[in-house]
Amino acid sequence: MSNTPDLGPQPQRLTVDAEQVRRLIGDQFPQWAGLPVRPVAKSGWDNITFHLGDAMVARLPSASEYALAVDKEQRWLPALAPRLPLPIPAPLAKGHPGADYPFSWSIYSWLHGEPASADRISDPVRFALDLAGFVAALQSVDAYGGPQPGKHNWFRGATLRNYDAQAQRALAALDGHIDVGLAREIWKTTLDTPWDGVDLWFHGDIAPGNLLLDGGELAAVIDFGTCGVGDPSCDLAIAWTLLTDDGRQAFRERLSVDEATWVRGRGWALWKTLVACAQSLGRDDEEATNARRVLAGIFSDYRG
Repeated sequence: MSNTPDLGPQPQRLTVDAEQVRRLIGDQFPQWAGLPVRPVAKSGWDNITFHLGDAMVARLPSASEYALAVDKEQRWLPALAPRLPLPIPAPLAKGHPGADYPFSWSIYSWLHGEPASADRISDPVRFALDLAGFVAALQSVDAYGGPQPGKHNWFRGATLRNYDAQAQRALAALDGHIDVGLAREIWKTTLDTPWDGVDLWFHGDIAPGNLLLDGGELAAVIDFGTCGVGDPSCDLAIAWTLLTDDGRQAFRERLSVDEATWVRGRGWALWKTLVACAQSLGRDDEEATNARRVLAGIFSDYRG
């Protein structure tokens, strides 16, 4: 899912082609000018991504809002990596505007793996425990001086009240299609559940596309554009959007998540899912089916 408000104004995204990237590489990093450049099959929304040879990737923000994360990732990923139990992207170089491309951009090492999905995970509980171990390690990193919530990460780590207007638009669109009364109750409970104010590191977009598998096991975590320090409950949404019931319980126990944080994490999952359901109204494709499945799981979990 995009990190932008899906039912409101969105950033003006750029298109970038391989020839532009070749020119950028040739002008700024001549040592890599002879390497082939080809688009990554699933590039994502926030960044347009290209293979650079076999061992590197060039990531170019698709809008000015996403470019705010470039310096943050360059600064913090090398500091976080040694403290984490799984590989994360390693910045190799920072590019600058050129070749009719207006923003800073990055070259990273390429991490092999396939995006996580329920059918690809070999052992759902082990996957949940491995993911929880990664999140726990991230939260254990000293948060002093880390990036506070802001435009650079779409206010991940802050209150979900930032997304209330978007959630309300989704609820209005879904009236008559889902149990809107129950969804509003869960959403209100989330907004009324406070955070204790202790800053912790978070990834900000722990989603299937950012979790890489190797042989059905969690092998790497990518795309830290929304990372920062603040309320880490945003990293719990994956418990509802991907994990099985048993996996969700194991995930919570491994992280020792208190009730208030769990409620806010469920709220992050609800926000994402309401938007996805509203966007997919009238469709019967995989995305629509998955959104309805996740929403049913959130409702069931809330009812206990």
